[in-house]
Parts: sequence; structure tokens; C-alpha cells
Amino acid sequence: MNELLRAQEIKSEGESRDFEKLVNYSCISNEYDKQFDLEFATIGNGNDTGIDGICIIVNGNIVETIDEVEDLHEANGYLEVRYVMMQSKTSTGFSSSDMNTFLFGVKDFFSDNPKLVRNQDIERFSAISNYIYSQASFFRKNPNLKLYYVTTGIWNNDQNNKAVIDSGLVELEAKNLFNDITFFPCGAKEITNLYRKTKESNQAKIYFDKKITIPNISGVSASYIGLLPFAEYKKIIVDENDRLKNVFEDNVRDFQGVGNDVNTLIDKTINGDQPTLFSVLNNGVTIVASELISTSDNFVLKDYQIVNGCQTSNVLFNNRNNKELDGIYVPVKLIVTTDDEVKNQITLATNNQTPIKKEQLAALTEFQRGLERFYNSYNDENKLYYERRAKQYNTQSNVPKARIITIPIQIKAFSAMFLSDPHMVTSFFGSIVKKLNTDGSQIFKEGQAYIAYYTSALAYYKLEAIFRRKALDARFRKAKFHLIMLFRLLVNKDALPFLNSSKSMGTYCDALLKTLQNEEKTLEFFKLAAEVLESSGFDLADKQHVKQSNMTKKLIDAAMNYKPAKPAK
Repeated sequence: MNELLRAQEIKSEGESRDFEKLVNYSCISNEYDKQFDLEFATIGNGNDTGIDGICIIVNGNIVETIDEVEDLHEANGYLEVRYVMMQSKTSTGFSSSDMNTFLFGVKDFFSDNPKLVRNQDIERFSAISNYIYSQASFFRKNPNLKLYYVTTGIWNNDQNNKAVIDSGLVELEAKNLFNDITFFPCGAKEITNLYRKTKESNQAKIYFDKKITIPNISGVSASYIGLLPFAEYKKIIVDENDRLKNVFEDNVRDFQGVGNDVNTLIDKTINGDQPTLFSVLNNGVTIVASELISTSDNFVLKDYQIVNGCQTSNVLFNNRNNKELDGIYVPVKLIVTTDDEVKNQITLATNNQTPIKKEQLAALTEFQRGLERFYNSYNDENKLYYERRAKQYNTQSNVPKARIITIPIQIKAFSAMFLSDPHMVTSFFGSIVKKLNTDGSQIFKEGQAYIAYYTSALAYYKLEAIFRRKALDARFRKAKFHLIMLFRLLVNKDALPFLNSSKSMGTYCDALLKTLQNEEKTLEFFKLAAEVLESSGFDLADKQHVKQSNMTKKLIDAAMNYKPAKPAK
């Protein structure tokens, strides 16, 4: 528990509350292997209806707003939903009364006419859930529901406790809202194992017999090319909880959705009259692993990424329950190397199925590597870790999770602070990432000053830290990227220089960094940003305000004309 608090840079709120966070982090991480906001998911604090933690996963992404659900539906053309709910008790036993309270709270959450008093967090999650069910015609199947009841004791299959669980599950199933409901009673051993799993690297065991060995290559310890039955390939992309693994190197572009031309053709092939043609029509996938243990044709891949084949893998995953697929073969190229340069060349050479131009991908990849090196040049109390490759810091216990900046976070922070587009990043990427494949994108462009990216990320990290220690009202969270933009405008009113002018941007960002390196001044300016936001007519209760460009313009004007008493030097 103490390790988690250090890693997340969370101040202790007492044993019971800290244990809730440990439980929520461990259980959600077992269902979702990307970064997520632990504070957002932790809701047990009076009128919580017996629920201490909630997360809603739509199309493989945790959602925090209705807008994000709409974003995912538009991108993918369908909705695939999982609910994860937790209740934790520091007691050493399993109380049938407490379990019944938890189950009753879950039933009330999904009720058309809820009876229990709800806090703001429950209301917020309920609004998202109600919207999801209003879009039920786009479900591939009804949502799955996973319930975790956790204590520090030992689960011993007590008959009375099992009866309470079974009765509660029958009532939930009677609602006809779910495809599958699972209840996990967890003791100290189970929750410890779940937490330990959060620090493991990717691993998969496969049987790869239809292959040939590629001759020795400099920088490559082993390489193979062959055909892998889909039943075996599933082990590489699908985890034990039937979710898609986060093993895709180029996670800037991510899955292009079912409407993408390439993905439509793949889908038609595997669902057509001759699905076996897939192996000759598809270019296949390329997997790069850091380590391989082989015994004859039995392979164990460790710390691996799919550097080409994200679209193919997603379409196959979406059709994973089609029994006809078990008879098809996936063309696979497997390379084992720890050489980043070799890996980079492989990524560039093999990406040719999606609309992104190869020269754009080259620039994008090189920029990412340069940005990671820039982050690594900082070794003081403001050090951050740029996660260029999914889960690359999972096994490094000395890296605080709160200081990891993922590519999505970087895109949002930079767009808000230096492109003045906070309204465009209110969902996952909004309109920003759609431009990455075009020449009009202003993100990750060759020649741009890395310091601007680092500065925006540090501002994001500092603001999140302020929210974690409750120094700023949590209701401002929904406008956090607007606050980051306002912070820049209030701290440095000079005209923003060209993004590719390293010297000018360095001077401009120095003023921002000087403030961000002072905790007291940082808080003062973010409080001032919140004051400007409210005084400008920005309505935090109006979900449209965070998405409107005219509101962003009003904020910019308000910040530039705001003249409060200057914060103490």
C-alpha cells in the first residue's frame, strides 16, 4: 500500500482510504493495462451506495465522460462495454452483511428508479452508464459486469456468504442488462497477486511449428517467419480476461476503426465464404520481442510489441469468437532484439497497410525517440518519464507512475498549452489526432522545440498533483486542459514564438518552468487560472463549454486582459 502511494505520489488519507486505492488500482489494472486516473475511479466517500470504486471500459478505453463514449462510437462504429466495481474492507473477515450492501448498491446503480442517496461521483458515473444503455442498439453484446469484494482476510467459501453472492447475482441477471456477471471475493493473497501483476512485462506462450529461421542478422539475436494458427495468435493479443493486450508499438495512430478501408477488407475476408484466403491476402504482422525462450516449437515471448499489424490484430480480436477463425493462419514475422535502432528500422519498413505516409511515420518515430531522450536529460525533482512505448516502465519499480507521461497525455497537454486547443482534446484525442496523418498537423513535427512538449507535460503533472492533494476544487478537473492553457497565458504574456525556434521557445519556456519549479507559485497561478475561468462566464456544469472554440477564445481574451494583484515573488 505504501509502495502504491509513493508510485502515484498520493498523500495518505488513513489506512481505510489508502486500502481502497490499493484495491481499486489493483483490480482495475487487472482489467485495463493502460494508464488511468486512480483518483477519478475512487469514489468511496459518503453516499457512495456501498461502492468504493468504479470504472467503465468502452471499446478497450476507460471513459470519464459521455463525450468519450460518443468519440469511441464514432471511431469504431460499435460499443463493447465492461463495468468494474469494487468494495474494500480492511477487516480480516468476509461479512455477508457488507457483501449484501455492496450488491444492493450495484443493483441500485443500474436501477431505473434508484432509491439510495448518491454522491456526485455516483451521479457522474450513472449519467455515463445511462447514456451507454441509451445506445444499446450499437452493442455487439450486452456489457460485462465484474464485481470485486476485497478484505485482508482469507476467502474460505463460507456457505452463508456464497448464498448472499448467488442471490445478488440472480437479481442482477434478472435485469437482462448484462452478457456476463462475475463476482470475485478477494482476500490478502488475491489482492497481493493482483498488485504484483501490475509490475509484470508482456509475456505470451505459443506453439510455432510452421516457421523457418531467418539467417543471422547483426543486432538481432533470433528471427523467424511463418504461419501461426489464429488459436495460437490469440495468445499474443488476447489476455486471460478476454481483453485486447496493450502491445502495439505505434500507439499514436492506434486502431483506425471498422470504417477504415483496409480494415473493412480484412473483415470481409475473414467473414466471407473463404476465410482461409486470409493468410495469402494479408501482409501479416511483425512482432519484436526483447527476449525469447524456446524449447523445440514451444516459444515464450517476453517484453514484446507488435510493430506492424495493429489494424489486422484489432479486426481479428473483434472476430475472436468466430469459430471459423481457428482454422485460419496469420502470417507472422518474429524478431528478437534489444537494439532500438534495429527496431526503429523494422517499424518503418513494415508499416504500409494504413493511410499514414512512410515519410510521416519516419518523422513521427524519430521525433518520439528524440523527445524521450530530452525527457531523460532531466534528473532533478521535476523529472518526468516519457512513455514512447506502451508499458515500457512497468517493470521499473523506481519509476513513480504519477510521473509517466503517455503519448495521449502529451498530445493533449501540448495542444492545450501551445496550440490553444483545449476544446479539441476533451475526449480521447478529439480532432487533434485525426490530423496526425495529414500535412496540417502541428504535433510531433520535425524541428519543433522539445522543451515546449516537456513544459506542457510538467504543467499537466503539477496540476494533477494539485488535484491529488485537494488544493484546488475537483470540479475544475473537467477543464484541466483549459487551465493549462490559461496558466501559460497568465505566467508569460509575451507573444508565443514559432514552435520550431529552439532558442526563442527555450527563452519563452524558461519563464514557465521557473514558475512550475516553485510549488507555491504554481498553485497561485493555477488558482488564478481557475478564477479567470469562472469570471469569464465559463460554465463548468455545461458540458458544451469545454468543447466550444468560442469559449476558448473568451478565456484567452479574459486571461490577456486580467489584471489581478501580482502573486508574491
